[in-house]
Amino acid sequence: MEQVKPYNSGASKKSEVEDMFDNIAPKYDLLNHVLSMKIDVAWRNNLVKWMKKDHVKEVLDVATGTGDLAIAIQKGTDAQVVGLDLSQQMLNVGVIKIKKLKLDGKISMQKGDAEGLPFEENRFDAVSVAFGVRNFENLTKGLAELKRVVKEGKSVYILEFSKVEGFLGPFYMFYFKNILPKIGKLVSKDNRAYSYLPDSVNAFPFGEKMKQILLDTGFSNVEYKKQSLGIATIYKATK
Repeated sequence: MEQVKPYNSGASKKSEVEDMFDNIAPKYDLLNHVLSMKIDVAWRNNLVKWMKKDHVKEVLDVATGTGDLAIAIQKGTDAQVVGLDLSQQMLNVGVIKIKKLKLDGKISMQKGDAEGLPFEENRFDAVSVAFGVRNFENLTKGLAELKRVVKEGKSVYILEFSKVEGFLGPFYMFYFKNILPKIGKLVSKDNRAYSYLPDSVNAFPFGEKMKQILLDTGFSNVEYKKQSLGIATIYKATK
């Protein structure tokens, strides 16, 4: 699989991804909701509804960013949630948001690396990642770590961009490759971050290919649900 990096500076993908999210953190939430027309909120809620059936008590949200999914999981399941991210600036925004919602007793945020999680195995009732696995430097290693820390018989939930197929595909790709990066650049003042998004989505496996990668990682069962004609997909991988 081709490795796409935000800046192609010669640094590792991990280091570049951390820098990118540190750079865009102040404008990240605004851009996310504007560029997706808030449809990303519905996708997160669909993931939470699916997770809720597992009666979770403690959940790890990897690549938590500013905590949108962690907050949705806490509100939807009443679980204790640990949010983990590479970018301290994103976490800082998330901590303020969580305090405002008076959820700091229910959600804790910490800096960490998805490919070397600081938790014992079989710890969590569920693990989630929204729009984060695409940024892993080593996908296989990252997925194996998610599997390691979730309990036997429990699941990892991944929400990730995929590709719109059918007649709407070309229209969506035009927006994704031409319009979205321009708006992102204008608002975030980061020349590359929102060009990296379509480039990284284009290079990333989805649907049956992603299902096979998860099965090859050792998950016993993998299901997935397309969201909004395939703009995104939710995967449920059970250990």
